[in-house]
Amino acid sequence: MARTLRADRLAAAFASVLLLFATVAACGSDTESASGSKPGSAAEGKDPAAPGSYPVTIAHKYGSTVVKSEPKRIVTVGLTDQDAVLALGEVPVGTTEWLGAYKGALGPWAKAELGGGAMPTLLKDPGTGPQTERIAALKPDLIVALYSGLTKEQYETLSKFAPVLAQPKQYNDYGIPWELQTETIGKALGKEAEAKKLVAGVEAKFAAARKANPEFVGASAVMATPYEGMFVFGSQDPRSRLLTSYGFKLPTGLDKAIGDKFGANISKERTDLLNQKVAVWFVGDPVKDAAKLHKDPTYGDLPVVKQGREVFVKETSDFGNALSMGTVLSLPYALDRLTPQLAAAVDGDPGTVVEQPAS
Repeated sequence: MARTLRADRLAAAFASVLLLFATVAACGSDTESASGSKPGSAAEGKDPAAPGSYPVTIAHKYGSTVVKSEPKRIVTVGLTDQDAVLALGEVPVGTTEWLGAYKGALGPWAKAELGGGAMPTLLKDPGTGPQTERIAALKPDLIVALYSGLTKEQYETLSKFAPVLAQPKQYNDYGIPWELQTETIGKALGKEAEAKKLVAGVEAKFAAARKANPEFVGASAVMATPYEGMFVFGSQDPRSRLLTSYGFKLPTGLDKAIGDKFGANISKERTDLLNQKVAVWFVGDPVKDAAKLHKDPTYGDLPVVKQGREVFVKETSDFGNALSMGTVLSLPYALDRLTPQLAAAVDGDPGTVVEQPAS
């Protein structure tokens, strides 16, 4: 999900994010963390009977990492990892820019969590790889790169400075679910119980939305953006996971059509993927972009359009950014705005106007 990805050109900016991590190389650390401790098995961690105890072992794409003691200076390389760190009561000393809209990479849903702490140093995208010198200068004792496309070489280089939590191997790059992201960071910070409580709180919001809108459950839905045609998001993107958390199901054959990616452009022959009970569009201008899409007969003549079952989200708004980030902090902010839009889109009345959020 991360993908910009600026919110205004999600897929294009995703490519720049990958470029950010393209050139740095160094020594390996699959069997030894930056702390010098040897990790245990992927299933190991701290003793669940002893909350807050260390060392903690966390498995990831490149092996596993040991966190020997409670981190105090955390740098987030993952593009959304800062939200979970803040939600768990810690303020990162450094964060990585993604959306380009917020000081310290903190959206309005996250700023309140600073609690008077200093704004994190913002690490920008130079287009040549992680800013290793700036990261080292921050003297981190933990580097979090869960929502990332970190390469093994970059992982090994960053591991010279501090233990690194790389993305999990069981998901695509930028594909970690927000629940696992939150709980993994909670484990590293010695706050597993707090992390589970945060996750349960957001899940309760989804449950309440499903209860209030039973028509969501089992209905089909898709997330898309008009980037270089029509771009759809796959099942491992946070935007699509948001839909399934509401109880919607994704289009049949979606991942087969886009391949092993978070999303992809589809041909005009596959606009059937957009003809769902509801189509949610990320656009630059809800009015102008909707009109442009509707002029294309391969899409505009579909029942999803004719029956008014569309939602248009301004991608550069706080609302759009919150949806794109899909974190333990941004999701409640997004749900308050998206739920009524989805309800209006699927109510069975083509005359119902899907209103844009007031803020």
